[in-house]
Amino acid sequence: MINTIKKLIGLGPKVDFAQLVKQGAVILDVRTKAEYQTGHIKGSQNIPLDVLANQYSKLKKDEAIITCCASGMRSASAKSLLKSNGFLKVYNGGGWSSLQNKIQRGKFIKA
Repeated sequence: MINTIKKLIGLGPKVDFAQLVKQGAVILDVRTKAEYQTGHIKGSQNIPLDVLANQYSKLKKDEAIITCCASGMRSASAKSLLKSNGFLKVYNGGGWSSLQNKIQRGKFIKA
């Protein structure tokens, strides 16, 4: 109960997304193909949220995955989907452009 409240108000462990990427984390962009084509993080993988459940085989359950989208809403849903289907290390990176800045600057943000 307390952990749920902490997550809701943003008091969770900090995540170094730049370090995760350096260690080989997959950046999973869950926007539509058209959105992805307008701009994305170099090296990211695009699997739209609406087809993610049919594409689990493209991901490894034991690798770190950072989800991102336009604003952070779909990436939060993608994180939940992945976690509930046995993926172990999934992080919500939020909006892709914000995530890109955090990776480039090595900033910590709350998960």
